Amino acid sequence: MQTDFLVIGSGIAGLTYALKTAQECPAKTVTVLTKTQSDETNTKYAQGGIAGVMDFNNDSFLKHVEDTLIAGDGLCNKNIVEIVVKEGVDRIQEIIDWGAQFDKDPEGDYKLGKEGGHSESRILHHKDVTGMEMERALLAAIAKQKNIHLISHCFVLDIITQHHLGYLITKSTPDIECYGVYVLNLSNNKIEKIAAKITLLATGGNGQVYRSTTNPAIATGDGVAMVYRAKGRIENMEFIQFHPTALYEPGVRGQSFLITEAVRGDGGILRNAAGEAFMERYDTRKDLAPRDIVARAIDNEMKVAGTENVFLDCRHFSKEKFTEHFPNIYDKCLSIGIDITKHLIPVAPAAHYSCGGIKTDEWGRTSIKNLYAAGECASTGLHGANRLASNSLLEAMVFAHRAHRDAIQQINEVAYKNDLPDWRADGTSSPKEMILITQSLKELKLLMSDYVGIVRNNERLLRAMKRLDLLYDETEELYKKTIVSPQLCELRNMITVAYLIVKSAGFRHESRGLHFNTDFPGKSTMTQQIVL
Repeated sequence: MQTDFLVIGSGIAGLTYALKTAQECPAKTVTVLTKTQSDETNTKYAQGGIAGVMDFNNDSFLKHVEDTLIAGDGLCNKNIVEIVVKEGVDRIQEIIDWGAQFDKDPEGDYKLGKEGGHSESRILHHKDVTGMEMERALLAAIAKQKNIHLISHCFVLDIITQHHLGYLITKSTPDIECYGVYVLNLSNNKIEKIAAKITLLATGGNGQVYRSTTNPAIATGDGVAMVYRAKGRIENMEFIQFHPTALYEPGVRGQSFLITEAVRGDGGILRNAAGEAFMERYDTRKDLAPRDIVARAIDNEMKVAGTENVFLDCRHFSKEKFTEHFPNIYDKCLSIGIDITKHLIPVAPAAHYSCGGIKTDEWGRTSIKNLYAAGECASTGLHGANRLASNSLLEAMVFAHRAHRDAIQQINEVAYKNDLPDWRADGTSSPKEMILITQSLKELKLLMSDYVGIVRNNERLLRAMKRLDLLYDETEELYKKTIVSPQLCELRNMITVAYLIVKSAGFRHESRGLHFNTDFPGKSTMTQQIVL
């Protein structure tokens, strides 16, 4: 199969890029691949909203820039921050024009929420399912484009580079090129190759490397792992954002239900096991401090009390106000016996967002030629050491647009690479026991949660690396002799991502933003990025 533009991932970044590119290049083919259903993405689970300066009477670009820089704790690229904040307003208007509906007041003005780290109310939202609404609007617009081919249930195994043509590729090899991808087609269980002139990775996050995460099962770091194997540049992987308030359900593992930060923006109060409102002891902004501060405060309260959760108090909300803004959260809580007007909501931090990823420039270009990245899999320089709430959907649209602008200028200068080799599977057979995969996955999630969580130290990182080395060796041996499956490939990708997180954390000899090491409790002058 050949396609002019290839998009891996169907979240907000991938769909925005595909739609814009297809509209501007009607004679070109745009192919979007997704490994499950087209709407099963991190975007779908984004509750809170999208940040943008919409009220210029009370807000400004300068304020949004400053809030982002403060949250990023000295590691943001200021030029990138200014690009995203200023261009983001146009991108928000575009998705409104494509049909996304954000909540308005009776006068017809947009209801703007306020979340942790924001100095003004600037969050547009659609109830508490904003990402789902944006995904819906994009998929509806995509369906009208005849030159977009959206293919579901395709698992991308690797990007194709000179390595697959027999050349020795290293990190220092100049001009590594992407020619397309190898794909496991789950409809026929065959491995196929897709040649592409230009490829965009929009593969989302990697929260599944942790035992408890707000991310769906698909968030296994596939894009980051593929680029690292292809000798591309990865950066800032030590900065994993734990959302402070995931719903705590005893015994539930895997994807945790998110209690959006907007609940605290509307007045929700965090309380410990003794019923104390504790955030004032940690930050003057109390419950609306940035996420790294709130998550560490909750972690400390849990450890001091010996509990597995704290509580979010919404009992002072009117039922009408809560159900109007947060109907999904209200229904979920009620389904497990929690009436928010009478009961405290049990919450605990869960892995939520990766601030690092595939290193890109201001146009979404990676270190590999003809390969772009956007969305959570990319490290653009916006977030620095900690993401400001609701900046991620904004970033995805801005860099999808920028990658699209650059790609359409390059497309006519790029030719297909002919005679790409078929996937080699000589000597492989079906796995005799799936337990070899499932047990390794359990071990991976456990060691990352226990050793490389909200608070770290050198000994924990060393133990994590030793255990990862063993898991890597065992999994690579299994990979060499086994017919590939999504389960095996996801495990392999997650081990790679975990290694990058631990390796980057070991290099940062300080505590900054989301990376807190008790052996280096203070900040240093170390303001450079960790690039692997």
